[in-house]
Amino acid sequence: MTISETIDAKFVSLSNLVNRLRAAKHPPSSLLILFPHCIQYSKCPQKITLDLGECKRCGKCKVKNLLELSEKYGVQIAVATGGRLALQKVKSEEIRGVIAVACEKELRIGLMAALPKAIMAVPNLRPHGYCKDTDVTMEEVEKQLLMFLEDQENK
Repeated sequence: MTISETIDAKFVSLSNLVNRLRAAKHPPSSLLILFPHCIQYSKCPQKITLDLGECKRCGKCKVKNLLELSEKYGVQIAVATGGRLALQKVKSEEIRGVIAVACEKELRIGLMAALPKAIMAVPNLRPHGYCKDTDVTMEEVEKQLLMFLEDQENK
């Protein structure tokens, strides 16, 4: 791990700690799961960057799981197709909390740009290197989502 990667990881960890301490609860409709397009299987013919409804939920990547999680809890979900568009979604007035999945560098940049928005960052896994067929631990995404979610009966 390079020095800059270590700094990015520490920044993300510190940001998550701060957001856990301020831990405001919000209704599901005001929460957003934001994930990078590199989570999608690179050989997939479906173009989810244009429409998440295009996902056939084949299970070759975690897009299926992320969609199911958003449906289970009734939260919004979006693919980050670029930094500017992602930031626009995050800064939207109706969004009160974000669960952001990305590499630590992108998370650090996004966290700094979106201040003071409450964002829980979940670093992605990169078994094939950066920006290709990345992965995410779904238990961690759900754990961070539940931290933001208003108390409600389990669905």
